[in-house]
Amino acid sequence: MTAEPLPAWAFPPPGGFTADDLDRIPDLPPHTELIDGSLVFVSPQKYFHSLAVDLLVSSLRALAPKSLRVCREMSVALNKRNRPEPDIMILRAEAVTAEADETGYQAADVVLAVEVVSPESEDRDRERKPQLYAKAGIRHFWRVEKGEGRRPVVYVYELDPATGAYGASGIYHDRLKLSVPFTVDIDLTEIDQL
Repeated sequence: MTAEPLPAWAFPPPGGFTADDLDRIPDLPPHTELIDGSLVFVSPQKYFHSLAVDLLVSSLRALAPKSLRVCREMSVALNKRNRPEPDIMILRAEAVTAEADETGYQAADVVLAVEVVSPESEDRDRERKPQLYAKAGIRHFWRVEKGEGRRPVVYVYELDPATGAYGASGIYHDRLKLSVPFTVDIDLTEIDQL
């Protein structure tokens, strides 16, 4: 029995992959991300991840002003070597075309990036991705962790223009109530009904 040959994308080019490569490489696994020039493949998610994303997406779509759009699991080009896929993004409406043919968005169009932490991606979601989002100028970042039972805990950050890094602005357990980037009031306990 002979082993199947590895696909060409299993071998990075000199200097690593670029953000544009994600649109050109055939047969990449779904939700492949580019972090620091390396391809990152997503492991199967736990049910909590799906529930938290569903709760936040449906709530944010109901609350977002017409000038913004809510999108899930789409990549964002931060620079030449980084194109991660936040679990949720709030985008400027003009970035989304009527045809909906986009395969990703530009950092300048992202108002908020949200990561729901999974065991296999803890370091990326807690450390590397927030660093990259901040450096790209994305003003708002939320990190969602599993709290008691299936309840989410939302850690909210805002970009400090003086340091270019995120500063923590709150930790929310049962209710997420904010005035930026728009008026948000989400009952996080509703996850118990999903």
